[in-house]
Amino acid sequence: MSNKFSNHELVTLAVYLLGGESKFIDTEDIAIRANELAPGRFTWRKYPQQINIENVRTFLSDAKKLKNGGLVNGSGTKGWMLSETGVEFAHSRLGDLDGQDLTRVRPSAKEKLWVRNERERMLSSDAYGKFQGEGISAVSHQEAAAFFRIDDYVEPEARERKLLRILNSFRDDKELAPAIKAIAHKVRKGVKE
Repeated sequence: MSNKFSNHELVTLAVYLLGGESKFIDTEDIAIRANELAPGRFTWRKYPQQINIENVRTFLSDAKKLKNGGLVNGSGTKGWMLSETGVEFAHSRLGDLDGQDLTRVRPSAKEKLWVRNERERMLSSDAYGKFQGEGISAVSHQEAAAFFRIDDYVEPEARERKLLRILNSFRDDKELAPAIKAIAHKVRKGVKE
């Protein structure tokens, strides 16, 4: 099974299984889960009972590279979260993990509350109302930014994290997903009216 995947793909799947669609996952947790998916593949040669966390961090950095699909975002200090491409990759390849325990970490009560509150907030926003009534061109840059709770003072990396958390969390929401994708595109392009 593990030979069907490159190392950066396996660590990406580990991030997914640990709930990395909507939150950052620590490198150590990813290392343990990746070693469960492919026992021995991420361990030291001389001490095979030890996971080589530096290798796991390197493979996570490889998964971040655009040439490898840009599957994750983050770093060793902040943790790792899936990109939109990473979520799509995980969904498409989970079935190839023959005989593996594919149990995902369940969202916490706090995470469920955040999803419910964010959904209500976005549905009642000016940006969503205009998107529904008049299309994306009616949504101003300020309304688009407010939809994601960002402003000009939010650093680019933090801006992308906020976008990804919402994009990934609501990707299957039939009512909100089209608006979220279009408004995120507007924010990313920085279209100003």
